Amino acid sequence: MDHQHLQGRWAAELQSAPADTPPTLDRTAVLQLGPHPELAQSVRGTVQRGGTTAQVSGDVDAGELTLEESINGTNISATWIGQVVAGSCGKEIRGTWNNATPTPSAPSAPATPPPTVTFVMRKQAGWQ
Repeated sequence: MDHQHLQGRWAAELQSAPADTPPTLDRTAVLQLGPHPELAQSVRGTVQRGGTTAQVSGDVDAGELTLEESINGTNISATWIGQVVAGSCGKEIRGTWNNATPTPSAPSAPATPPPTVTFVMRKQAGWQ
């Protein structure tokens, strides 16, 4: 699988979130990916989750997906790291979504690592 196979529309389900995951995290997302205008072998696009749209960019290397999500277009707000599922013809990717901007904890509470959530991305049928 290469960056060209990533291009198109993907439906993602965020699954098995830890108990401390914010309840506001929408469990479904739609990613629209196209060629990156500045980086060959990469993709850029958007992810829509709930009422929010964020920018994403990344690539796939040896079957491993890496996407960086940015709510403000400058800072990384989350990462998507996954593997293409064997036998899926490049149409399913499973991995982890990591929130880079956790909800601040109370001043007296110890710092907690950002929640890691498993995901499944499936390529949507349509004109490619």
